[in-house]
Amino acid sequence: MPSFHLVADVSSDAPDRVRDAVAQLFPTGVTETPQGFHIEAALDGESARDLNREVLSALRRAEKRTRLRAAWTSEGTTERFFDYVPKGSRPAG
Repeated sequence: MPSFHLVADVSSDAPDRVRDAVAQLFPTGVTETPQGFHIEAALDGESARDLNREVLSALRRAEKRTRLRAAWTSEGTTERFFDYVPKGSRPAG
């Protein structure tokens, strides 16, 4: 199973509701920002799209108006997403 490096920004209309979900998903690598949270973590999964969907779905169970801007890097390629929407891929580096 491939390993992905995630760099993401999570913002929400109610960051207090999302805090526990973020802490459960990412025990380390989380920094609070004025808009929400900045995350840098490593996750294993089948694809960046599947991992992105799992993370955003878990966050939205805590608060529906949560946004995720994410870049998933694996095997020399970075895939970017805004919420569930892929925004393209490029060589990592």
